[in-house]
Amino acid sequence: MTSPEELNSILERIVKYQHTESDIALLQQWVSSGSQIVSQQGKYAVNLGQGQEIHIGDRIYQGADAEVVKGILQEVLQTVQPNLQLAGIPENLPRSGVVQFVGREQELETLHQQLQENTPVAISAIAGMGGIGKTELALQYALLRKQTYQGGICWLRAKGLNVGTQIVQFGQSRLQLHPPEDLDLIGQVGFCWTHWPAGEVLVIFDDVTDYEIIKPYFPPAEPRFKVMIATRLRLGKSVKQLEIEVLSELAALALLESLVGTERIQRELDNAKKLCAWLGYLPLGLELVGRYLDRKPDLTVSEMQQRLEKKRLDERSLSKPDADMTASLGVAAAFELSWEVLDEPTKQLGCLLSLFALAPIPWSLVESCLPQDKEDLEELRDDNLLNLNLIQRKGVAIYQLHQLIREFFQAKQHSITNSEQLKWQFCQAMVAVAQKIPENPTRNLLLELAPTMPHVAEAATILNNYLADTDILKPFEALGRFYERQSFYQQAADWYERCRSLTEQRFGSDHLDVATSINYLAYIYRLQGRYVEAELLCQQVLKIRQSLLGAEAPQVADSLNQLGMLYFQQGKYDDAEALYKQALEMKQRLLGFEHPDVAEYLNNLGFLYLAQGRYSKAEPLFEQAIIFYKRTKAEIYLATTLNNLARLYDAQERYAEAEILYIQALELFKSLLGEEHPDIAICLNDLAFIYGQKGDQERAETTYIQALEMRRKLLGNEHPDVAVSLNDLAKFYTSLKRYAEAQPLYLQALATLEEKLGKEHPFTVKVYQNLLELRYTADTI
Repeated sequence: MTSPEELNSILERIVKYQHTESDIALLQQWVSSGSQIVSQQGKYAVNLGQGQEIHIGDRIYQGADAEVVKGILQEVLQTVQPNLQLAGIPENLPRSGVVQFVGREQELETLHQQLQENTPVAISAIAGMGGIGKTELALQYALLRKQTYQGGICWLRAKGLNVGTQIVQFGQSRLQLHPPEDLDLIGQVGFCWTHWPAGEVLVIFDDVTDYEIIKPYFPPAEPRFKVMIATRLRLGKSVKQLEIEVLSELAALALLESLVGTERIQRELDNAKKLCAWLGYLPLGLELVGRYLDRKPDLTVSEMQQRLEKKRLDERSLSKPDADMTASLGVAAAFELSWEVLDEPTKQLGCLLSLFALAPIPWSLVESCLPQDKEDLEELRDDNLLNLNLIQRKGVAIYQLHQLIREFFQAKQHSITNSEQLKWQFCQAMVAVAQKIPENPTRNLLLELAPTMPHVAEAATILNNYLADTDILKPFEALGRFYERQSFYQQAADWYERCRSLTEQRFGSDHLDVATSINYLAYIYRLQGRYVEAELLCQQVLKIRQSLLGAEAPQVADSLNQLGMLYFQQGKYDDAEALYKQALEMKQRLLGFEHPDVAEYLNNLGFLYLAQGRYSKAEPLFEQAIIFYKRTKAEIYLATTLNNLARLYDAQERYAEAEILYIQALELFKSLLGEEHPDIAICLNDLAFIYGQKGDQERAETTYIQALEMRRKLLGNEHPDVAVSLNDLAKFYTSLKRYAEAQPLYLQALATLEEKLGKEHPFTVKVYQNLLELRYTADTI
């Protein structure tokens, strides 16, 4: 039998092309004996098993000779030259600067599953915006799963360096491979792949900016080779994508704690949460700020956020990475790399997107801001912004900028030629959206327009200098109606207060738009039960309009009607009647009998007569209004008037007729306003009384309570309408002799009414009388 030393000599002669047929015969004999051998000598290496060709050094064997050699040279080095085996797992991983890697456990597992699929070559791309932590995730995966890749882990820097050269250098320095110098670079890379040691191999291409540049250097199609790509690009379907998002709030706080210390973060937890939110939970931003805070032990988290809000991306904490960090760039510099490759139209699109609020953006809004063809805009969005992960797709035709990318694009406004024009176009588009919300929007319309409201708000606040004088009210009207119709009265009041302040600043105090904004505010105050404030505002509006328009004008009539409604709710029925009649007659003279406002005024006057018990006067007014609303399909007004007429029938003990109308009104309200709204609570409360009169006590109680809870939820416990529900439920309990349950309800109602309406208000007096009757009845039983 041939000794290992003799076989070693044979192998040496083979790689030097000095072997003979007898050498091959001896090798055949060795292999047939079942022994194991390997094949590498000096700078020459033997490659076997690659198709129909066998490479020995730079010489190729084919055909019968190839088949012979293939059977001979099976894992030669492990047996003959164990001293040439590689020590440990060959790798060239960079040093991680992370103190504690948090929040990516699921991504690490997903990445491993993708890479371990049994395909010819598993290729996975870690994709995401700059600063999201792609490089760190790749590095942490390689460190975590190092033992899986016994054949080595090769880290290649794709940006600015030739990856082919790096592969060859890795083969020379880590694998003791020596590609023939007369081969070109592609050939030398191929030599390294085909002579790579046994075992699974992980090849990482970091910071890839052009997929086509790295593709020629991919390893051969063997399942043992796994390729990972870290890139800002969105690659093709042949590459498995792992889109990584920003950290969760919990993970972001954990990252800060690892850098700053748990005690310091927990001491200012609320401020730390705000800081994480301002940074958009971006790992790079969090690490930069965390390390900066660590260097500044006397700087509070709150002070750090104030500095960021003042200096934005120019804040020094965001621009100077520590030397030991994995990332080598600050936040703005990281984004600048993407900005540099954008063409001018895409830069303009990015800057336009930064004008939108930090919220999901319906793409239709973007299209309405720009004159470009829709398909051209889609190309700019998809091929550039989406491809570089500068924008995120949040749903069907819904997109959003990350907080810090939005800051970056805003800072770039000065560098594009038409930034001012973009702001005008943005505001004009938001005005067009605002005009879609009528005075009484339906629930479906509110749901449809809800995604646009944050952007309308941006035009009304940050960019209101770019609103034309004729458009100044429109965004505020839309926002006020949007919140008011959902019973968010305080939010509506806030927008109308802003509107008043802005119009006074732009036009002075004596202007019709100022009067309109004050009128809106007075209306909301009336809904909130803030009657004293509302009355002062109503009188101010009437004075401005009369001084600018004269004693007779449609807007003057509106002010009279508004003031009449306020007096009615305060129980000043005589004053209210006089104002209602004056407003009605003025509108009829100026606009005719068929105007919608005339029907509204008829309804208001009819409701006043109903409250006074003047039923014969009220009924024809309600009927006139109903005919008009049915003819004009004004469903929200129709529902209100049907409910009012039902109350009239109720008061006349025409309960069957009343119930039919209440149910009609309730169904209309629900179809228009959803399941919860103050108007629905009114209808339910009235319907509960009918159920009680019919003897259905269980249903009556349930409906009363439903109306009360809805009012509490929508209006707050201190609203007069809540007191109405409390009074009606107490009366119902009194009728059932459940006095112990009724009395505290009366007391709650009185406390609210005395504070909001005063002790002399008719309804306050009525509730007090109900309480006295309860006590008298209870004492006499």
